[in-house]
Amino acid sequence: MSEAFIDNSAQGRFELTESGHLTYASYKIVDGKMLIPYVEAAIPLRGTGAAGRLMTQVAAASPAKNVKVVPLCGYAAMWFRRHPEHKDLLD
Repeated sequence: MSEAFIDNSAQGRFELTESGHLTYASYKIVDGKMLIPYVEAAIPLRGTGAAGRLMTQVAAASPAKNVKVVPLCGYAAMWFRRHPEHKDLLD
């Protein structure tokens, strides 16, 4: 499976493309916090772990933005609960 991760700051989202399908986490930076209101996976990627792989990349990319993460999306919040090793990223 081929995959590519990018920070598409022009559209305010992190994107992970796998086998030609897109998974993304939208974000907005406000007052030193990165709000994540939405995580979406293309239908062919649902149930494959693509959103989790995306969130792993988001967690890795967040420190470079010098912000704390506020996961507003239920999926993003659940991912952070399941990955307490990244709790230092949270606001």
